[in-house]
Amino acid sequence: MLRSKLFFFHSYHYIITSLYVIFLIVLISCENNSLYDLTHYIEQIKSEQKGTIKPLPEVKPIKSYLFDPKGLRNPFIPFAAFKALKPAQAQDNKNNIKPDMSRPKEVLESFPLEILKMVGTIKFKSNLWALIKAEDKLIYKVHIGNYLGKDYGKINQISINKIELTEMMIDHSGQWHEHQTSLALIE
Repeated sequence: MLRSKLFFFHSYHYIITSLYVIFLIVLISCENNSLYDLTHYIEQIKSEQKGTIKPLPEVKPIKSYLFDPKGLRNPFIPFAAFKALKPAQAQDNKNNIKPDMSRPKEVLESFPLEILKMVGTIKFKSNLWALIKAEDKLIYKVHIGNYLGKDYGKINQISINKIELTEMMIDHSGQWHEHQTSLALIE
């Protein structure tokens, strides 16, 4: 019985070894064939005629342009306000009109006039005060002589329906101009 088991083991071993050898032979033959195909493909590509590369188009130099804003409207002044400046006001520059830069700014000068809203008035000791609602949702009280907006708007008159003020704007030539505007009561 031992002999038969040994015989079986040897024959099993022999069969497995034979299968390995056959597998390796098939594998090597496939590898050589695929390597041949690859080599043939590379030679075919190399033998094809090479194309020519067109030269790059000539780059034309761009002329530089120096922007000179003289005589143009200042883009930071609203167009409607710029059109409202009258030639007579331009003559006022000879009187050296300019805002007082040394004066401390008031709270409402940090907001553009377009976002400030007049929401009411209060009469206190025979003086009429205006109530202004700003972007920060707070309500401020102002009187004649206070400033509003970013264009140095000084309050000249307060009525029940509106606030009249004078703004100072600079034009494209660097000259300051006075501009009359108003802030109406919001219903």
